[in-house]
Amino acid sequence: MAHQNKLHSLRIIIERTPQCLHYHGKVAIVTGSSRGIGADIAKALAGAGAKVIINYVQDSAAAESVRRDISRAGGECRVVQADVSDPAQVQQLFETTLDYFKQIDILVNNAGILLFKEIADVQDEEFDQCVDVNFKSVFYTLREAAVRLADHGRIVNISSTVTRVMMPKYGVYAATKAAVEQLTRIFAREVGKRGITANAILPGPVDTELFRTGKTGADIERMAAMAALGRIGETDDIAQVVLFLVSDEGRWITGQAIGVNGGII
Repeated sequence: MAHQNKLHSLRIIIERTPQCLHYHGKVAIVTGSSRGIGADIAKALAGAGAKVIINYVQDSAAAESVRRDISRAGGECRVVQADVSDPAQVQQLFETTLDYFKQIDILVNNAGILLFKEIADVQDEEFDQCVDVNFKSVFYTLREAAVRLADHGRIVNISSTVTRVMMPKYGVYAATKAAVEQLTRIFAREVGKRGITANAILPGPVDTELFRTGKTGADIERMAAMAALGRIGETDDIAQVVLFLVSDEGRWITGQAIGVNGGII
């Protein structure tokens, strides 16, 4: 039954992919794509015809599950383990992708961790880890993409709506994501001459394991009530926006930080 439900969910993602958008022949790296938002982005891209690299750090079983779902639906993908907070492993991730598929057209920086603590309670090692995974990883992948991404390539960095609000306990997390947004804007100017676009999207609350970490039911209900549409997001809400931004139809959008949050702000 669980297997059938997963395939049903994947079919929904594929069926909802706009048929006018074309990804056949494109190669995409999606960091942190063994679960949550990243997994649905990988599935949506593969369902639309792209060849996808599923990246993970520790949970090989989860990554393999995503690979099976994509393969059963007729998509093409590979699983590559790499800690994107390590520059040497980022370089290897790009090299392995080129070995498999000979080109890289799309980069989605989704890998991230949530730190939900008041600033006074944050330990040094927690701060360093949040900066490493949420910000340095994006810098390292953009540096590789600057020389390895194909002309007219597409980059989407996952930020967060918390950069636009003042929410207690999100200080360090929000700061790392705000840094990603500014890095995205400047990178877009630097690579624009090659026809490459780079954008950040800012999800609001999305129903994932990462989002629910450290929150009570009351916390989640309060956040859902903040949205004009009266709910927290689903992973496919984010995946569909990514699909548009990396398509040919998204070619005139670059250097932007786009809220994808159901109208929170």
